[in-house]
Amino acid sequence: MWTHLRRESFRMKLHCFDGKLFSSLPPLVPVQLPSPTETHLWYLLPNEVKRKPLIDQYLEFLSPCEKEYVFSMRGEELRKRALLARALVRTTIARYQTNPEVNPRSLKFRKNIHGKPEVDWQHSDDWNPPPLHFNLSHTSSLIACGVTLDSQIGIDVEEKQRKTKNNILAFARRYFSCYEVELLTAISDLEVQRQEFIKLWTLKEAYVKALGRGFSGAPFKTFAIQFRATKTGNLHPSGNLKFMASEIVVESFDDSTILTSNWQFALLELAGSHYAAICTEMDGTPGKYKAPIKLTVWKTIPLLEDKCVSGTDAVVAIGGLT
Repeated sequence: MWTHLRRESFRMKLHCFDGKLFSSLPPLVPVQLPSPTETHLWYLLPNEVKRKPLIDQYLEFLSPCEKEYVFSMRGEELRKRALLARALVRTTIARYQTNPEVNPRSLKFRKNIHGKPEVDWQHSDDWNPPPLHFNLSHTSSLIACGVTLDSQIGIDVEEKQRKTKNNILAFARRYFSCYEVELLTAISDLEVQRQEFIKLWTLKEAYVKALGRGFSGAPFKTFAIQFRATKTGNLHPSGNLKFMASEIVVESFDDSTILTSNWQFALLELAGSHYAAICTEMDGTPGKYKAPIKLTVWKTIPLLEDKCVSGTDAVVAIGGLT
């Protein structure tokens, strides 16, 4: 697949590209901007993207620096994944634009002081870009991009069959809070313990990404993920808290008396093979009711196929830890 894209021919493409290929691409299906309380999630499965012409089209969306990064990866699968991740971000954001001059290739990006990517909007006198925020996460088998309007977002996806090199509890003691370690220790079934570890990791990763600080700026040991039932919450027959009747909160150990309240979470099973966690920022108004995240999910192969999978077996909401 990649033999025709050797570095020499790739550099020629950078100098010779004149926009003709881009103008011949099929248009992206536009999507209405999410509401202030809504989150959109787009995901693709890399093994379903096989057509060489389509991959060539994705490559043309990337900036010269992004292309250099893709070709610096060692191994065909790593290069393909890096390309698809950048293509998914660009095509996803472009769907929400009303300015005809904004397209997947014209988008520019910057990083905050902690390295979190952001859109570097090109303002003009007659157009104000929407306050979109995005976050990207990927495994070898799934790539996802979350989008919100005027709200910080962090997402993480992990394979349900993810393996750890070390013992689960030993790994948890190194990175998790005492509360979380005790929670995992109380689970006698090793497979259930492993699944709950992955869910916790996914939630914690989404949180630090929403903060925009990353793991080094917000070490996992400095906060704990907790599940609480709401006043109207009922228990599922299995004993798990129903997702819509439970609340996921963060306890910060910077000041253990304060329970942060301006972040909300969604935890779900995605595509039957992954856990996905979403963390978004609320406006922080004291006493404001924290409604569950309104989530719309699409499975996509950009320029080829888009399918809304909300309400299907591809998206399963998860409650509290077992």
